[in-house]
Amino acid sequence: MIGFHASHEQIHPGRLLRDVRAAQEAGFTAAMSSDHFAPWSRRQGHSGFAWSWLGAALAGTDLPFGAVNAPGYRYHPAVIAQAVATLAAMFPERFWVALGSGEAVNEHITGERWPRKELRDARLRECVAVIRALLDGEEVSHDGLVTVDRARLWTLPSVRPHLVGPAVSVRTARSVADWADGLITVNQPHEALRAMIDAYRGAGGRGPLRLQVHLSWDPDPAQAMSIAVDQWRSNVFGPPACWEIDSVETFDEVSAQVPEQRVRSTVLVSHEPGRHAQWLHEFVELGFTELYLHHVGQEQGRFIDVFGEQVLPQLAPAPATTSGPTSSPTTSSPATADAR
Repeated sequence: MIGFHASHEQIHPGRLLRDVRAAQEAGFTAAMSSDHFAPWSRRQGHSGFAWSWLGAALAGTDLPFGAVNAPGYRYHPAVIAQAVATLAAMFPERFWVALGSGEAVNEHITGERWPRKELRDARLRECVAVIRALLDGEEVSHDGLVTVDRARLWTLPSVRPHLVGPAVSVRTARSVADWADGLITVNQPHEALRAMIDAYRGAGGRGPLRLQVHLSWDPDPAQAMSIAVDQWRSNVFGPPACWEIDSVETFDEVSAQVPEQRVRSTVLVSHEPGRHAQWLHEFVELGFTELYLHHVGQEQGRFIDVFGEQVLPQLAPAPATTSGPTSSPTTSSPATADAR
């Protein structure tokens, strides 16, 4: 199953809605959405509210959707549970959400002190337990790193949607395995992806393996590289920089001299659709059943058309999976979108 990634940091939400409709018409069979308060760079220049957009996108297409979210800071986990439940009730078995521990560039806006990583991870686990219990119809009160007072969801979906664990490291893949209904990560060298899959499955991780693929395509090789450098050089930094930097201006400053080769380590760059198809097929062979393609340029039209005609037909489709088991896992363990 090949999905389209809706990058709110780069594209006006109205145009992005037209893009995702075009992606469905071109043969993409799913979509996923970012959920940021700020872009990574002034050059990207947007950051629409994902939850408003998701309602319109689900109503305006037949695609299943996912979103990546960081509960516990600018979003209270009970509010996220209500948002997830409403979308899943309106669009049954078409929505999943990945829950991560957050990044300062988005979460600093509340004025709360940005916690160290181990506290963010602990808070995430509390939030996951709260969200899962609410989606299971329980009344929840909780006192910990997050506080919940007698919360209950009055509108519930018929099937609880997947709560997915995002990870880009072996440690995180292993740590989310006990609560996640699936794993999502980003393109990395194959040996790193194999290690993450093994860690997740070895720790008991269940559900689909999803992969977000950052790529840049243009018929002109130089332009394909230029797009990647312009739009995605602020996104090449690993932890702790990626989760500790709290302003767009700082990301722009530290990425001013990023070389092309560094960008290539994060973005798959080629002017040849066949090369992109080969890369994607290799990810499928690793065991990923859902790929979400993110062309890092701001203009999506030609990418959608060309990949619909020349790349998607080369990849065997598989059905998207959005909902978790009908029986409810335990919620006794402690209950974004940093995934390291």
